[in-house]
Amino acid sequence: MTSQNTSAFADRPDYRVDIYPRRNVVTASFDGRLLAQTSRSLLVDEQDHGLVFYFPRTDIRVELTADPDTQSRCPFKGEATHWRFDGDGDSAICWSYETPFDEVARLRGYVAFYQDSVDVRLGQAHPAVSWRPPTESVK
Repeated sequence: MTSQNTSAFADRPDYRVDIYPRRNVVTASFDGRLLAQTSRSLLVDEQDHGLVFYFPRTDIRVELTADPDTQSRCPFKGEATHWRFDGDGDSAICWSYETPFDEVARLRGYVAFYQDSVDVRLGQAHPAVSWRPPTESVK
């Protein structure tokens, strides 16, 4: 049994939390207001959960304030800090792991948005991904 200060990976070494860096432009908007835009996101594919994009904190375009009324803990990622901003409708809109467990340390410095209240969109990678068959010259 794991304690609050250790991850559950010791008890469940088969559990998957895969973290993939992406270069696509990813945006997060709330009520028409752009909250974040990045081409340096992390895509987290956690077993038993949906896909989540994490944004570098430096690419967040609003001032975030910790929400003391919202607390949660993931046994595989750690204690979550929930965040608000002025104009968010009086509830936290995103979360982060300020001191994630070692197995997911790449999440430090990144923020994820609640997809049920924030519009998160995946755009084109830069440079664009393209593969076209070579053109043959006609003789």
